[in-house]
Amino acid sequence: MRRSVYKPLGFLFLALGLAGAVLPILPSTPFVLLAAWFFARSSPRWHAWLLASELFGPMIRNWENNRCLSCRTKVVALVSMLVAGGASVVLALEDNRLRIATGLLMLLGCSTILLLKTCRPETDPTDA
Repeated sequence: MRRSVYKPLGFLFLALGLAGAVLPILPSTPFVLLAAWFFARSSPRWHAWLLASELFGPMIRNWENNRCLSCRTKVVALVSMLVAGGASVVLALEDNRLRIATGLLMLLGCSTILLLKTCRPETDPTDA
């Protein structure tokens, strides 16, 4: 039962995380961490694949071992969200309601990233 529900949820959140890497207002970090959580409980193969990923592996290991994100991960997430999302708000959206909605979603994403604990340098191999 758990496998039949958690594994599809892992794929859903992985897809959202990958989409967040290219969409301006969707953060990828929380979705990738959720995908790793669901795969850890349903598919050792997919969990190992995520951990072996050069892009996501260090972030997931930091989260699983220390419940923190590296300063680098936070900066990349925030800057990419603000640059791409800001460009969308300024250049692509004409309706002020859409601009406000996009700004609120970006604020939510930025708040989420900022509220997560930052790894100390000695426990953070990605900041070296």
